[in-house]
Amino acid sequence: MKSLILGTAIAAFTGTLAFAETTVRLGTEGAYAPWNFLNDAGEVDGFERELGDELCTRAELTCEWVTNEWDSIIPNLTSGNYDAIIAGMSITDERDEVIDFTQPYTPPDPSAYVALSTDVDLASGVIAAQATTIQAAFIADQGWTVIEFATPEETVAAVRNGEADAVLADKSFLDTVVDDQLVMLERSEAIGGGVGLGLRESDTELRDKFDAAIQSMKDDGTLNTMIAKWEVASQW
Repeated sequence: MKSLILGTAIAAFTGTLAFAETTVRLGTEGAYAPWNFLNDAGEVDGFERELGDELCTRAELTCEWVTNEWDSIIPNLTSGNYDAIIAGMSITDERDEVIDFTQPYTPPDPSAYVALSTDVDLASGVIAAQATTIQAAFIADQGWTVIEFATPEETVAAVRNGEADAVLADKSFLDTVVDDQLVMLERSEAIGGGVGLGLRESDTELRDKFDAAIQSMKDDGTLNTMIAKWEVASQW
């Protein structure tokens, strides 16, 4: 999300060139631990960095990482700023109308609420969510009051400073922010259809390469091991 950051590898199909002769760019947010974040060296890190590198190796692709802000991550994919999105993006019918997806590399991660106390009335309160996420859409569908922010950090800050009564986000992300001040509510939501790589609809060959690599990681257990290491979702 923020500035462009080059990392390790992935290659794309352009014109008549073979994948092995070009570089495919992976777009991620870099601000959603443990899925993806920037480490102290300013490099993309986290579950999806490790996953993306392994997928590229198995697909025999040359890799490069790019960070992009979440609210423009799909438009900048379709305009060609990078070739695939790997950013904790849930597969939804609405997104699938604009871009294509691989098979999911994680099952749906439960969405949870974090607040300053456990007695929050969600129906009458103000709920923070990151803009253009499945959580923001869910809150609106309930008829509750939602306040949207550009980054995950801003949603949590809104609860801390009293601007919002709770935040709804992936439980794996909220696990990283709970502390002496913030508590996780018992209620959770099952929304979204698993997380996959997003690609331009025209890039069917690249999608097939990633699909095969994901399936091979599922078949040999590598993906479950990686999911457990980073605690991003339940295992397959």
